Amino acid sequence: MKKTIELLKTHNELIIIDDALDIYLEIPHIAYVEVKKKDGGKALLFTNVVDKKNNKKFDEPVLMNLFGSYRRCELLFGRTIESVADEINGLLHMKPPSGFAEKISMASQLFSMKNIFPKRLSGKGECQTVQYLGDDIDLYKLPVLTTWEQDGGPFITMGQVYTQSLDGDMVNLGMYRLQVYDKNHLGMHWQIHKDSSHFFDQYQKAGKKMPVSIAIGGNPLYTWCATAPLPYGVNELLMYGLITKTPAKLVKSLTTPLYIPEDVDYVIEGWVDTNDLKVEGPFGDHTGYYTLAEQYPAMQVSAITTKKEKVFLATVVGKPPLEDKYMGWATGKIFFPLLKTTVPDLIDYHMPENAGFHNLIIGKMKTLYKGHAKQFMHAFWGVGQMSFVKHAVFVDEKAPSLDNYESLTMYILNRFTPKCMFITEGILDALDHSSPETLVGGKLGIDVTSAHVVEAPEFIHDSELLQKIQNLVPDVVALHQYMTMTKNPITVISVNKTQSCKISFQAIESLSNYMRIVVFIDEAKNDIFNPYMLVWRVTNNIDALRDIYTKDLMVGIDGTNKNKLDNFTREWPGDVECTRSVIDSLKERNIWNFEDKLSNKFQI
Repeated sequence: MKKTIELLKTHNELIIIDDALDIYLEIPHIAYVEVKKKDGGKALLFTNVVDKKNNKKFDEPVLMNLFGSYRRCELLFGRTIESVADEINGLLHMKPPSGFAEKISMASQLFSMKNIFPKRLSGKGECQTVQYLGDDIDLYKLPVLTTWEQDGGPFITMGQVYTQSLDGDMVNLGMYRLQVYDKNHLGMHWQIHKDSSHFFDQYQKAGKKMPVSIAIGGNPLYTWCATAPLPYGVNELLMYGLITKTPAKLVKSLTTPLYIPEDVDYVIEGWVDTNDLKVEGPFGDHTGYYTLAEQYPAMQVSAITTKKEKVFLATVVGKPPLEDKYMGWATGKIFFPLLKTTVPDLIDYHMPENAGFHNLIIGKMKTLYKGHAKQFMHAFWGVGQMSFVKHAVFVDEKAPSLDNYESLTMYILNRFTPKCMFITEGILDALDHSSPETLVGGKLGIDVTSAHVVEAPEFIHDSELLQKIQNLVPDVVALHQYMTMTKNPITVISVNKTQSCKISFQAIESLSNYMRIVVFIDEAKNDIFNPYMLVWRVTNNIDALRDIYTKDLMVGIDGTNKNKLDNFTREWPGDVECTRSVIDSLKERNIWNFEDKLSNKFQI
């Protein structure tokens, strides 16, 4: 971490903040808005970290927004992201050499591969210089942040969670939310689809406690590797070796059989009683909503070790854009060659950060036969973490660049009809709140790989259209039309809902001469003129099986919060929002440096 901080300083990518700032809300709020600045802002090093509630000052600094820009990602990788992807692609398509020069090149390449495998060292690591055992164990000695006012407590956000299968043959490195319950217990928010949860099932069936070691800090690539979507049973630290061409050097934990990198800043070791679940949460999450309190495994801490001089690495979750925008960009680029082994005619794909990644994927493909795009949809919904994607749109090779949103949207809308839609059911991320039941819900695929002949509606101004709609649906408050130059303009309608939006949609079907795609949102907490956050809201809030309606050429989309009017029986979570009193306090101390204009745009 010290080398990383010096690297950031050298490249003018770090802001050092010496003001006394609290681990409760203040530090997270500052980091939350920094990443929303142009190009992701700067990395932040908080050197005067306090816990006001307990009148405590921490010795170590807190580092945040480390990965929060494209430039910083490549600095931390030590090479271009594309070069990593090219290397993986080369390995996947390695052919027998045809001549002496190619043999030498291949021999050199294969020789370098010996360094990708983690190396186990004997003895202790730098991460075990300071040791806390027995009664000396105290998680409150770490500057663990509380990010949001309604959070169930502080939680570790950048923990590298090391686990192994019951027989020890497979190891996993993942990143999960880790709630601090008390001085020696942590919550394990590993969701049912995750590898650590599969290992947990093995220990539970055997009636044994499960060892866990959690690392914080060290080389930033360890943290990125914890997020890498590798197949089940593949050690994520192999990616560290592939990227750096040096093996990850590991030492054995003091009280568990697990090995961790010897140069991390902190290690928290412990054992999970597989028969003892605790309520975890609620917590604001990267969906921009609070995830509800649920039962999850808990770990009893058996040791905490640290470097002599350590840095606490953390991130912040909430509404987009966040640090995961940039980490996800690197992941998407690097693992694209692996994805192409499943869908070889895929040209490119993109997951907009304001859709929370898993809520929307846009793919560009070479279409070779009828139904090809639907085949891709099934492939995406059946492979690894892609299976959590709720909405998938596929275009052909003639489409504009997938990150040129305006041109791409026009291209899609000029080719779309309701017949392009394919709605099915599949698994969902455990954080998804919109489906009628947890873990499973509607999936929407849209195939616009070929153009459809469709007649554009008659255009009338917003005010005139609003009056016509209000005459039919008194719930309607306001509307705004987007992409009116296309054959399928989008009409966003805000409502104070007293009836289901399906009934409202049926009431305005007679106005189909003026509308094609109609999106309903709640009037509260939404801005009909803010498309960035509308995409966030709607992709979060819809379940395709329940919330999409069609009538001839019209499509209705219900992006409102669901309640008993929609026969929705689950609890609907609240938005993640900054605490106004904290912002006011930071402003008074001249620490809050964020424009009101951006606060409104990102609905801080």
